[in-house]
Amino acid sequence: MSQSTENATDTEPKVTEENSKADEVIIEDKWLIRDCSLYEDEYDECTSFRGRFHQYFIYGRTLDCNQWKRDHDNCCKWVNKKDVKAAEAVINSEKARRMERLRAHYRNDTWKKRDAPPEDWAKPLPEWMVKRDENTLLAIKAKEIREGKDEKVEKSFCSIM
Repeated sequence: MSQSTENATDTEPKVTEENSKADEVIIEDKWLIRDCSLYEDEYDECTSFRGRFHQYFIYGRTLDCNQWKRDHDNCCKWVNKKDVKAAEAVINSEKARRMERLRAHYRNDTWKKRDAPPEDWAKPLPEWMVKRDENTLLAIKAKEIREGKDEKVEKSFCSIM
């Protein structure tokens, strides 16, 4: 079997009696697990010359890319063998990555977070804004939808420069 054919079948789960039992196991937050090839792409990008140069420029040092490799390996274990511990490891890694990304948002004490939208959030736009935008493609299409017209606009919005 060729290398490309062999790799293509590696990511597909093998159906056995054990796997059908493992399918019954419900894993909370399973939706956080990305496609395994994305973890491999992230690892390749992280370890590439361009990625290393960017890391050095931004952080003054290169970053540890091994977590992407571990996530890829665990993802493959989950997809191929339905290894629940591997799935949980990937989910925990994704949660940690998300918390790191949102840390500044959660620590923000400059802006007061709203509980609800402002009372007048749906008030009509000012007259000058309505007049300015009345001949845009979006306004014309919205008008057609409101009127129930299915006709195409004969006016051309294409310009050749």
